[in-house]
Amino acid sequence: MTPPDTSKAKFNRVMLKISGEALMGDQGYGLHPPTVERIAQEVKSVHDMGVEICMVIGGGNIFRGLQGSAQGMERTTADYMGMLATVMNALAMQSALEKLGAYCRVISAIRMDEVAEPYIRRRAVRHLEKKRICIFAAGTGNPYFTTDTAATLRANEMACEAILKGTKVDGVYDKDPVKHADARRFERITYDEVLAQHLGVMDASAIALARDNNLPIIVFSLDEPGGFRGILSGEGTYTTVHA
Repeated sequence: MTPPDTSKAKFNRVMLKISGEALMGDQGYGLHPPTVERIAQEVKSVHDMGVEICMVIGGGNIFRGLQGSAQGMERTTADYMGMLATVMNALAMQSALEKLGAYCRVISAIRMDEVAEPYIRRRAVRHLEKKRICIFAAGTGNPYFTTDTAATLRANEMACEAILKGTKVDGVYDKDPVKHADARRFERITYDEVLAQHLGVMDASAIALARDNNLPIIVFSLDEPGGFRGILSGEGTYTTVHA
């Protein structure tokens, strides 16, 4: 079998970060199987280019720790429940990817050997070298850290060349483009500008960790068909957060 041609791909190894809400489609909560399948097809199309893919998926479509905490639940317990929600999403994505013929591993920061591998960095790197998609679940394994921070941490540990943050809009704007028609999109913006202007690309600890390791963050629309593949081909509309 001829190996895939990576000469056209902008990056060789990337981290794709998506929210749990991205998997629920038009529903108010939970998983929407056609939406999960559509995203899996996007990921598979990039994988077919020979790009090594890491993924982190949030859990907000099932349970969000901060909301649980706001309703009176003890914060640490609420965060652990949120971590378990990310495992459910990771398993759903693994199932969709394997149905498309892509080899995939779910790697959990909290041990649950019957459903996922434990996180061992060298083993995860080997999976990537063997062209398996690695979905990192359960965040960092610690409360008080978001999946944005987990994605940035794992991206650095896996030596990814960029984090691709899939959202509902095609980049970073100076204000909410849904509410403001005159919102301006940035082509490029620095980490410090994102932090100073409170632009909400990722939480502050994730932005700071990316900045300290000079890891670019590319924000694009996950709703745009072919958007993920387009970025790897050097096309499409997006914002790059850089040094």
